[in-house]
Amino acid sequence: MIEQTRRKIDSVFNDIRVSTGFAVNNKLIQEFTLADDDYKRAFDSAPYALDLMEYMRSFNSYVNGIMVNDLQGRRLSSEDSASGDIFYIKPYETFIRPYKNDPALRQEGRFTAILKDNRTGMEQFFYIAPIVESIGGIHFSQITGYCTVMVNMDKMQGLVANTELTQNSTLYILNNRDEVVASTNSYARGNVIKDVLSMDKNHLLNGVKATIGGQEVLVQIKGLEQADGWRVVSMIPVQELTADMIPMRRVSIIVGIGIIVSMILTGSFFMSNLMRPLMGLVMDMKKVAGRDRGFRIKVRFTNEVGLLAQDINRMMDEMDEMTREMFNTQARLYESELSQKQAEFSALQSQINPHFLYNTLNCISSIGLEYGSREIAQITYCMSKIFRYSIKKDDLVQIREEVDCIQAYMTIILIRYENKFSMTLDVDEGLLEMQTPKMILQPIVENSVYHGLERMDQGGTLQVTGSLDERGDVCFCITDTGRGMEPEELTALQAKLGLLDLEDTERVLAGPSGQGIGLMNIHNRLRLLFGEGYGLTVDSQLGHETTVRVKIPKLPGSGMVPGK
Repeated sequence: MIEQTRRKIDSVFNDIRVSTGFAVNNKLIQEFTLADDDYKRAFDSAPYALDLMEYMRSFNSYVNGIMVNDLQGRRLSSEDSASGDIFYIKPYETFIRPYKNDPALRQEGRFTAILKDNRTGMEQFFYIAPIVESIGGIHFSQITGYCTVMVNMDKMQGLVANTELTQNSTLYILNNRDEVVASTNSYARGNVIKDVLSMDKNHLLNGVKATIGGQEVLVQIKGLEQADGWRVVSMIPVQELTADMIPMRRVSIIVGIGIIVSMILTGSFFMSNLMRPLMGLVMDMKKVAGRDRGFRIKVRFTNEVGLLAQDINRMMDEMDEMTREMFNTQARLYESELSQKQAEFSALQSQINPHFLYNTLNCISSIGLEYGSREIAQITYCMSKIFRYSIKKDDLVQIREEVDCIQAYMTIILIRYENKFSMTLDVDEGLLEMQTPKMILQPIVENSVYHGLERMDQGGTLQVTGSLDERGDVCFCITDTGRGMEPEELTALQAKLGLLDLEDTERVLAGPSGQGIGLMNIHNRLRLLFGEGYGLTVDSQLGHETTVRVKIPKLPGSGMVPGK
């Protein structure tokens, strides 16, 4: 309760500090203290300053009055009618002058001592703060006046009036001159508590027993945070604190003795029947924690600890067995996966070359029947060059070799179709020394000719480009202006390549099987080599064009295939 009272008083004082700080930093109030023109002061700044002070006083019930005055003695005030005109009596001027002359006042406002009006018997104390010009005039950063707030003593008394620690306890609020500002004892206001103040203040913070007025009391002091030197003092008769505790003390002593005896007996039994086997179990577990896999816990007793030791040993045996099985299973899975990947890779690669060889041989046969030996010789030379390239044992070749293979194939096609098509090959020079899997572009070019350009009544174009994309990967684009693909055919092919959502893929693949075996082989081959981020993508517009993009990682001339 003492701490709650202290916090309430600190909260009231903080509100007064904040509202006063708002007033002294207000531009028009500063202009009121600076204006030399009485007419401007009276009609510009004074009404606004008065309205602000009226608002502050009405908003904070702990404020009885507010006065602003400049260094020339001109002033403006707003006070509660019940407080009278204490601002204008001579004792007030004498009382407040030392605070105005205090150099420390410039740093922060001060709460004053108590001023007693001899005419009315009223007691008041104030909060005074300097008005420092901050609007950029010739008096910038100088004190131009003062704002004084009259604190409502009756409201301060109300903060402690209903605070009863015990029936005869007393609570005081003391200022920095040890004057009683408010108290639960109405006769103590304005008096000095000499007996309390003579005690050791360090002990008073934690509470100390003392004899005051022939009565033993417990005295405690708590300082206020918002007002230097102000304190909350409580005095509680010791007899009232301990009156109800005497019977409880006797019962507590008897119960305490019984509990201690019971704990001693129980502890002895517990130590003899559980702690010794348990400590042995703990020592064995430390050895197990030291990764001694062959060690097993000794079963010393047949009680619960012994059963626990048996279960731990059984668990360790099962863990060892599971570990062995896990290692064996992982080894078998790894070997199986390696074998499966190698088989898939070999199968996919082997499906490409015979398919191309079959089509090329048909082309040679057709040319031989229709034309003469010159074309057949040229085709045969290109064919042998391609076939020799296709049977190379290297899995990775230079992109230059793949480009030469495509050029040879284009020569065959242009002869076969009498230059019906326009074919261009544009691969960045910087890519030619890099590496690529063998025979990934020629089957796609062949697919574009036979499924796209060959079915056109008039000639079309085929363009092959190669460059690095924004991520630094190698990207080839094979574009033909052939007949394009039906939407259903394109969707089915994209589903096989894994380019659709899972739901769309299942729906499409559930339908009739489409074509695109050659593209699927190349796509799966690239993914087996480089991972999910690489492979083919296909875009097509019916009647316009078809584009196949091939994406592989950037492989230096002597590099190795990166892992997934």
